[in-house]
Amino acid sequence: MDNIDKQLLDALQRDASRSIGTIADEVGVSKTAAWRRIKKLIADGVIKSQVALLDAEKLGLPLTAYIALRTSQHNVEWFNRFKEVLNTIPEVLEAYRMSGDLDYLVKAQVSDMAGYDRLYKQLIKAELNDVSCSFVMETLKHTTRLPIP
Repeated sequence: MDNIDKQLLDALQRDASRSIGTIADEVGVSKTAAWRRIKKLIADGVIKSQVALLDAEKLGLPLTAYIALRTSQHNVEWFNRFKEVLNTIPEVLEAYRMSGDLDYLVKAQVSDMAGYDRLYKQLIKAELNDVSCSFVMETLKHTTRLPIP
């Protein structure tokens, strides 16, 4: 990956809805060169997808919840069941298996406390030992833009 690829990636992360021509002009390459490079970055898996980022508040989902989970079950069957449960809950945006004191950390976007309670009742179908939740009071920084070395 050279400097032009990095510039293309940075431009796409800022606004992937712009035309190839606009991005090519910004980076200083032809439209054809930009298009070929972007297609290669997609084929190589560097660009995973191009999406629209939505405003959660305007969609009636203003409450972000970070849910810390602990379980006493550490076997493949339980893990597969847990992933199935997570995949049935559209409010769950991210889920991670963690090192340290936590087993899993889940990020969810819900309408309100009642929305979180509904999510909680779905989560506990996975037979968890401990569920602890913190709610975002104010977002100080949020970006999907990765730093490109």
